[in-house]
Amino acid sequence: MRKAFAPQVSIVTGGASGIGKAIAAELVARGSHVVIADLDLVAAQAAARELGPRTDAVELDVVDAAAVRAVVDAVVAEHGRLDVMVNNAGIGLGGLLEELDERHWDKAIDVNLRGVVHGVTAAYTVMRRQGSGHILNTASLAGLIPAPSMLPYTTTKHAVVGLSTALRAEAAALGIRVSVLCPGFVDTPLLDSMYEAPASFGGSSVRSRVRMLQPRFLTAEHTARRAVDGLAADKAVIPVGFLAHLSWRGLRYAPPLARAVIQLQATGARRITERAAGRRGSDVSGGRAT
Repeated sequence: MRKAFAPQVSIVTGGASGIGKAIAAELVARGSHVVIADLDLVAAQAAARELGPRTDAVELDVVDAAAVRAVVDAVVAEHGRLDVMVNNAGIGLGGLLEELDERHWDKAIDVNLRGVVHGVTAAYTVMRRQGSGHILNTASLAGLIPAPSMLPYTTTKHAVVGLSTALRAEAAALGIRVSVLCPGFVDTPLLDSMYEAPASFGGSSVRSRVRMLQPRFLTAEHTARRAVDGLAADKAVIPVGFLAHLSWRGLRYAPPLARAVIQLQATGARRITERAAGRRGSDVSGGRAT
């Protein structure tokens, strides 16, 4: 029989806000001591104070593999174990391929993929010795379907899904569980902080584009509850939200229809971008550019 899900010690990267903070809160509610690891130490400390005495905060850049290992080792040295490792830190990137350059690809691969690999590797070393543990990697609906207009993000999230599902099979014999979280669009600061966003994909236009696909955003709290419930049920893939379930199943069971819908979305995104570019061009020609 499957053991009851009762984590004693957990680490959540990117845990100072959004989905990460909400997952940290859910794990605390399950009785776990949670270490919030985030690039923004002040925000992490504020989150830890809010979540209570069973929460600590550390500064962490997940791009730095040695720093990730040091955090994991320090937590294990203090608490004697690591039950849950949540590799949640990530960044958003949007735009058509011709609007992107090497900075977008490098940043996406460094944070969204290598950051997860660093967390997985550090936690796996500890969990192998323990013979137990659960790794949760945050991907996205964009990791389950071919999401256009955000190719670096889509590429890295597909890689996180592949890493998670393959490692799950590899790790099972060692007593280690691996799951991947794939929510639809969640109302978090990520929507307002797209990395080096093109002008046509920046600011409030991100939210307006998203609302065309998903009129109501998921909340971080709902996503976190589903994530931790998925850990308790030992699910391999944890899709969250109607759009995620519909899109994923549509692509699996009715691929021509799903691809047609995705093509329409891609065409619409290009038209919006071209209209935005046209407006900027007319502003410049009319002398209104600043």
